[in-house]
Amino acid sequence: MEMTENQSDKTSKQKRERNLLAFTGAAALAALALSLAISALNSRRKKSNKKDLSGSNARINLSASEILKLADRIIAKSKEVHDAVASVPLDKVTYANVISPLADLEAHQFPRVQSCVFPKLVSTLEDVRKASAEAERRIDAHVSMCSKREDVYRVVKAFASKGEWMNPEAKHYIKCLVRDFEQNGLNLTVTKKQEVQRLRAQIEELSLRYIRNLNDDSSCLLFSEAELVGLPTEYLKSLDKAGNGKYKITLRSHNVLALLELCQVGTTRRMVAAAYGKRCGEVNLSVLESLVELRHKYARLFGYSNYADYAVDLRMAKTSTKVFEFLEDISASLTDLATGELALLKDLKKKEEGELPFGIEDLLYYVKRVEEAQFDLDFGALKQYFPVDVVLSGILKITQDLFGLRFQEVADAEIWHGDVSVFSVFDLSSGELLGYFYLDIYTREGKYGHTCVVALQNGALSYSGERQIPVALLISQLQKGNGGHSGLLRFPEVVSLFHEFGHVVQHICNRASFARFSGLRVDPDFVEIPALVLENWCYESFSLKLISGFHQDITKPINDEICKSLKRWRNSFSALKLKQEILYCLFDQIIHSTDNVDIVELFKHLHPKVMLGLPMLEGTNPASCFPRSAIGFEAACYSRIWSEVFATDIFASKFCDDLVNHHVGMQFRNKVLAMGGAKEPIEILSDFLGREPSIDAFIDSKTKYSP
Repeated sequence: MEMTENQSDKTSKQKRERNLLAFTGAAALAALALSLAISALNSRRKKSNKKDLSGSNARINLSASEILKLADRIIAKSKEVHDAVASVPLDKVTYANVISPLADLEAHQFPRVQSCVFPKLVSTLEDVRKASAEAERRIDAHVSMCSKREDVYRVVKAFASKGEWMNPEAKHYIKCLVRDFEQNGLNLTVTKKQEVQRLRAQIEELSLRYIRNLNDDSSCLLFSEAELVGLPTEYLKSLDKAGNGKYKITLRSHNVLALLELCQVGTTRRMVAAAYGKRCGEVNLSVLESLVELRHKYARLFGYSNYADYAVDLRMAKTSTKVFEFLEDISASLTDLATGELALLKDLKKKEEGELPFGIEDLLYYVKRVEEAQFDLDFGALKQYFPVDVVLSGILKITQDLFGLRFQEVADAEIWHGDVSVFSVFDLSSGELLGYFYLDIYTREGKYGHTCVVALQNGALSYSGERQIPVALLISQLQKGNGGHSGLLRFPEVVSLFHEFGHVVQHICNRASFARFSGLRVDPDFVEIPALVLENWCYESFSLKLISGFHQDITKPINDEICKSLKRWRNSFSALKLKQEILYCLFDQIIHSTDNVDIVELFKHLHPKVMLGLPMLEGTNPASCFPRSAIGFEAACYSRIWSEVFATDIFASKFCDDLVNHHVGMQFRNKVLAMGGAKEPIEILSDFLGREPSIDAFIDSKTKYSP
């Protein structure tokens, strides 16, 4: 609901602009042409005569001092505008002197703010990264102060109360402005307002303490090599050894997940799973109990009966009751399929380990064993069919054709590192410039360590009618190739790259009038849906062949059998996996919608009920190592499943039978992507689908490929 940095030698290349031309099939020459079009990703433009990106106000390559000076100017300009709005007499408020200045400020300031903030993710210079972090701190503090300005709130509220006619998007924007102020308690009494700030500070401190406790946990278990049978040599080499020669297994998620998936020794799996579930047991249980209590108090100050209703009210789901219904409907619909999956795993354990009961700690190991037997997939070998250049060429080709776009590389744009490329995006029919995107996809020291998309400039329409175009940055951590050869991607990296490029398209195609509703600034229950829709192209034979090509001969894509296996593998044991996720979502929703819950007893009750009789491991307390409920997704853990369900409905209903249907793609672009946050998500999806979204397609997709 998932930014970067850079370092590498500068290389020069001849100035040129190259269009990414459409190609059909896997024809060798066309594939090669597209591959060459992307080769600019691996070369650096000459420093001189850099082109400005017309319409982009994002500033690249600011020095540390320039960043801090720009941050000060941003704050000064913001204060000037807010002071001017606050000075408007309440009987003289108009759209032009209250709403328009705030909307234009937001649109104009955003790319300048991002110019200060994004270098901490990508800069090769430590002083620049530090200045960027400091600038972000200063700007955040100022924004927080502005959101508590009662003088500005009174003026905005006065205009909102006039009830003047305006278009629906402007009305929605004003409603959001008022809501932002009121979420800070500005419509409350002085006493309640002070209580809001006090509770907010306590909640923040406890949330961070919960995470800090987990991060500081250094507990480990010792095992002999015989107790770790099944784990690869590379894994064992990565472990430290104790004085007695035994291997140290630290209870970090990457260590634990690999062991639970690969270790053949059932007692080892059980010991590790139990220890992992006991981390920070009493201390974090106490923290979570306090957090939940404070959140309920906080929500009641705003008139809600519990924190879940407060948190969900501003999301697509709207009420915690709706979330419960959604989760329980999905869980019930998957029960028969999950029961069959579990029976298959139990039978396999019985054959391998005798009468030992099947436990939750066995799930990952036996799922992998069945998948290895059922699917002829060697993911190590599969990498050879996914060179970075070929994958990216295919992704660009698919999205261009589907959404009526044309991508053109800007050869001499200013960039912050030699690995970065810049592309203009045009509407294919009209030739209108829609926006730009930067690609910074290769790993380097000091760079942000995950794959994500950062908005550098939001689209907006000013009061004078001038349109500001969106600018996006895609950051990833892919490995570069050696000796002039393109790097090879693991299949999950292919899916992740396609997903994140979906966010780029989502940002660029937005046509909202207000920067507030532009691109990725949408309902958090909705923001992942477009990218999840596009992930489906990674599992269809037609599109898989467009994004693949054997690294020694890119005219040879992966074959049909592998394509079919990947599609079946995607849904392998999906019912059991989803049941486990639903378990945590229900737990999260219950504790945030009910008072005085015994958290340990709740989990003991929920676990066998949702997981088909499988009990939680004795002595464990999953609530003590469930950070999503402590910070970031409190009362909203359901959101990932929610997004996946409705993305599946869109794909199955509109795209599944014709992956290159340009007409449907343009409808999706104009009715879904263009809207951004300007309309309610349920209205957007219903308009596109011709009906309200449904869970049926999601359930069908799981049962179709059941083992």
